[in-house]
Amino acid sequence: MKLLRYGPKGQEKPGMLDAGGRVRDLSRRVPDIAGAALHPDALALLATIDPEILPLVPGTPQADLRLGPCVGGVGKFVCIGLNYADHAAEAGLPVPAEPVVFAKWTSAIAGPDDDLTLPRGSVKTDWEVELGVVIGKPGSYIDRDEALGHVAGYCVVNDISEREYQTERGGTWDKGKGCDGFGPIGPWLVTPDEVPDPQALRLWLEVDGVRRQDGTTATMVFGVAEIIAYISQFMSLQPGDVISTGTPPGVGMGHKPPVFLRAGQVMRLGIAGLGSQSQRVLSPAV
Repeated sequence: MKLLRYGPKGQEKPGMLDAGGRVRDLSRRVPDIAGAALHPDALALLATIDPEILPLVPGTPQADLRLGPCVGGVGKFVCIGLNYADHAAEAGLPVPAEPVVFAKWTSAIAGPDDDLTLPRGSVKTDWEVELGVVIGKPGSYIDRDEALGHVAGYCVVNDISEREYQTERGGTWDKGKGCDGFGPIGPWLVTPDEVPDPQALRLWLEVDGVRRQDGTTATMVFGVAEIIAYISQFMSLQPGDVISTGTPPGVGMGHKPPVFLRAGQVMRLGIAGLGSQSQRVLSPAV
């Protein structure tokens, strides 16, 4: 299944993508793609529904029908840094012995095609295509062999980052990771039955049509199951929590000289089987 949320910002309704790529309304079946609706038992019930019997939503998704973040009511947005050896190398940092964990604030969450307004004073805003993992079954101290059973689905994440704020302003990375709009997720949440191996997915990102990132989750330092098990040692994981699993090489700061986003540019990014996103970069708000 491909589950989604559609409509104006703050007024999104739950939906499902049918075989023809059209949106079907799920609002009479679940209140949102969030919380209890993401538990494996609830997803199993949704999977029994024939999309053709659901009301058809007018419009074409990601064209004249806006899609919101594919998960609502996110409690935690947990990220993993330096999780591809070649990305660690371009950052000039060693491959970590354990997963590097940081957070994006939930106020950073945006729809997959929403415009990105640069933060005031930003000169080093960067891109990072990443595989997102959404938790469905809650748990803590999760065994690695059981970890994938806690997954509600997978999605595309752009872990947008302001590198000056992240690395030159002192303290933790978080201040460069959580600006408003820095966490587009979607276009849809793809359930695990459609993703037999999360370690075999191609990721890519373009800026103004120039391919900047082109990688595969096969080269992750720590795989999805290991990441879930690791994080759950330090916090309980709840339905709707989002984990962003790291980025392959090709980010702006890795270029020589570095290349960062400017107003007027457009990012396009995607993951095989999980859809694509597009964000237009706007000047900072005054």
